[in-house]
Amino acid sequence: MTRSILIVDDHERFRSVARRALEVDGWAVVGEAADGLSGLAEAERLAPDVVLLDVMLPDVSGLEIARRLRDEVPGSDVVLVSTHEEEDYAGLAVEHGACGFLPKADLSGDALDALLTK
Repeated sequence: MTRSILIVDDHERFRSVARRALEVDGWAVVGEAADGLSGLAEAERLAPDVVLLDVMLPDVSGLEIARRLRDEVPGSDVVLVSTHEEEDYAGLAVEHGACGFLPKADLSGDALDALLTK
């Protein structure tokens, strides 16, 4: 079964690379957003299975958006990503309502599947 995903990241290049990598692994990328508030609006509109959410966004912290997504779009799983290492954000991700955290360098469809089926 194909799972839908929304990519929220302020770096266009990362969104493009992530889209290609995830689509190759069978994910359906249903949308993209470049900041937290746009990402929240797109998640409400699209109701994706997963929101891939950067920790550092230009308008609102990804941690705050994760908390709001948990409350406002409860059917979507949230996975936080960053260029920082897992030990920097893994605990905070869960505290803010995310399913977990992946370093951007480790992003793949398989890594997402493994994280979401823990």
